[in-house]
Amino acid sequence: MAEKPITLALIQTSCSDDIESNIRNTFQKIREAAAGGAQVIILQELFAWPYFCREVDDRFFDWAEPVPGPLTGELESLAGELEVVIVASLFEKRAPGLYHNTAVVIDADGKYLGKYRKMHIPEDPGFHEKYYFTPGDLGYSVFATRYGKIGVLICWDQWYPEAARITAMMGADLLVYPTAIASLPEESGELANRYLDAWQTIQKSHAIANGCHVASVNRTGTEERLAFWGHSFVSGPFGEVLVEGGTQEAVISCQIELQSQDRHRTTWPFFRDRRTDTYQPLVSRWLDDEV
Repeated sequence: MAEKPITLALIQTSCSDDIESNIRNTFQKIREAAAGGAQVIILQELFAWPYFCREVDDRFFDWAEPVPGPLTGELESLAGELEVVIVASLFEKRAPGLYHNTAVVIDADGKYLGKYRKMHIPEDPGFHEKYYFTPGDLGYSVFATRYGKIGVLICWDQWYPEAARITAMMGADLLVYPTAIASLPEESGELANRYLDAWQTIQKSHAIANGCHVASVNRTGTEERLAFWGHSFVSGPFGEVLVEGGTQEAVISCQIELQSQDRHRTTWPFFRDRRTDTYQPLVSRWLDDEV
């Protein structure tokens, strides 16, 4: 665990069909974040690509690559050069017909620490992820980096308290959620604000219930009918928002004190008071009164 505050940076960008331009833009912002003192840098979900899941089209599978692969290698070089930890979400081609939404963690010496494959895969209007992604099969993961233990989850995972709890129990100092969440045209105005509030509330709840920091980084801009919210933010263990972005491209930074988490967990001893002997029903899909 870190012995002094670390500087965390979230990079939210808009994306186009020009993949190389998306990568250049993000890499430039990584350099800006590092120049500003960032030690851990979190990128948004599928940072190099437009959000192609908005439609069903098999041509987009051509954009996927092995993980680790060429883009992972570029991230390794950049992390090693700048001495920063990078968490990046990629479109992984595992085998013919088998693809994942995958996050890699690169340590501050440029070493590839491993990957996490998104476990919960949504299917909604404008979010056709079940067509593209196989659910993750690597389990939940925590990566021991130079600056702390990072638990990585991805977007739709953020609505599931079970995923946050398991990852925290594996020793995560920080939960991170690369995200791509947006509103459809019919969800504008007050309804969009309600969704945004719910999105932040569930993640602040994970921070409180697990006595840890949570960082969520969302893309921004409009892609076809999807208006991405931005509003990337970091929550402290009491659910307090430490920093929050707006709706424009940005590097959003703050300092976090990971060593304070023991104090929070003794003040609110949720782990101490868990009744693990009563939780077996959670492995069922649903419970009802029928025998």
